Amino acid sequence: MPTLDDILEHIGEFDLYQKRAFLILCFLSAAFPPIYVGIVFLGFIPEHRCRSPGVGEFSRRCSWSLEEERNFTVPGGEAHGDAFAGQCKRYDVDWNRTGLSCTNPLDNFTSSWNWSNIPLQACQDGWLYDFPGSSIVSEFNLVCDDAWKLDLFQSCVNVGFFCWLHKHRIPGRQVGGFGRKRCMLITILINAISGVLMAVAPNYAWLVVFRLIQGLVSKGGWLTGYILITEFVGLRYRKIVSIVYQVAFTVGLLILDAVAFAIPHWRWLQLAVTLPNFFFLLYYWCLPESPRWLIAQKESDKALKIIKNIAKGNRKKLPPRNGADEEVGEKRVPSFLDLVRTPQIRKHTLILMYTWFTGSVVYQGLIMHMGIAGGDIYLDFFYSALVEFPSAIILILTVDRIGRRYPWAAANLIAGAACLVMVLVPEAVIGLIDCGLVLLLPETKGKPLPETIEDAENMHRQGRPKEKTIYFHVQTSDGAPNSEQLFSPEFPHDDTLKEKWNKNAVTNTNHYSLSS
Repeated sequence: MPTLDDILEHIGEFDLYQKRAFLILCFLSAAFPPIYVGIVFLGFIPEHRCRSPGVGEFSRRCSWSLEEERNFTVPGGEAHGDAFAGQCKRYDVDWNRTGLSCTNPLDNFTSSWNWSNIPLQACQDGWLYDFPGSSIVSEFNLVCDDAWKLDLFQSCVNVGFFCWLHKHRIPGRQVGGFGRKRCMLITILINAISGVLMAVAPNYAWLVVFRLIQGLVSKGGWLTGYILITEFVGLRYRKIVSIVYQVAFTVGLLILDAVAFAIPHWRWLQLAVTLPNFFFLLYYWCLPESPRWLIAQKESDKALKIIKNIAKGNRKKLPPRNGADEEVGEKRVPSFLDLVRTPQIRKHTLILMYTWFTGSVVYQGLIMHMGIAGGDIYLDFFYSALVEFPSAIILILTVDRIGRRYPWAAANLIAGAACLVMVLVPEAVIGLIDCGLVLLLPETKGKPLPETIEDAENMHRQGRPKEKTIYFHVQTSDGAPNSEQLFSPEFPHDDTLKEKWNKNAVTNTNHYSLSS
């Protein structure tokens, strides 16, 4: 009996209707980077130094330049044995004292002419930031002893990602209660509202709360869009849409870089990258529900209506119906335990969990390192986004020739080795391990999506290629020859016997298949 993939072969696997839906969903993918890596700009750490009472007035009186003010009033890290002394400590002196020299003011506070003997104290009056804009670091002073709060801010979105994936362990199950489309729209709405609330958060505590809410829903919206489009297209186009959907994310990185360059103030930047999410609510009228999900939910009539719309949009005709609807209704609804119940799926689940963890840690680790490495942050970010385009081209050229596992494993090997060569960071180790684990996953090249738990469990076994199987119908009756007689070389195929067979044939229909 035909599956949805079989029907798509007749009405168009990736024709006008699917291309329009795919383009619409690519905009959703392009809007995800501000949440995933926006910390680079929102949490940018500018050069900073302690604010010392009286220094500003004394600097103006002496007509110092900014560089002279730093040299005379900011502790040198080398002299005090602390590289961050100039950022987190200040001289314990009274700059309002009369008689200070404008040429060597610190000489008045030491008898040995050695500035390293002057005592230091922690910053007690805030910091001064050498940055024309603003970030959450400069506004909430997330430096020195409070630097961990910036990591907490980013960790909140990652915790939200994890909580969403834990709650929606199997997309078809929990999302199954709402549907792909409805779940996507709900997450878009919550993400948009929490993003606006972030932009107007009165303090750091509320900022973290709204960031956590964003994490709880944003990853779900992006993944649901990915699932929705892969369920719309045929087997041959699954590869290209999944890769290009990721390329749209890369385009979003470039857009984020340009917007952040134009808007250096974090609150306005947050508002600018959030407001487009409200336009995505129009998808309610632009996108249909996934027919594959509707079939799994035993809503075949609704699925058929959407399939007809796809055929109409592609200017194709539906194949004749032959009772496939009754078969799909018998499938068991999957549960979380199905991920660990059988050995093969359990192995694949653990490997995929690890590889998701690896990809996130390595990717975000490199992004965060770029944000604190110095230099032009906008140019560095631009280059880091550009290098993702060649990787997409390599995938498109290799996955059909080599398969999925080997390019995946090779990419993890190269990424881990590159981290190892740079600074022997921990990300290298997990990347190299991931390279080996990926090879234990089943190859999906040229294979249809599994429809049941049993299909997923047996993916590692070599199945018969679909295109080499020919299905046909043979009518039989008591007076008609059976299948063995029909294919026997001695069976006489004359006109008399054919006429007799046609007269005696009844409506009993058997299905046969020939496989090479």
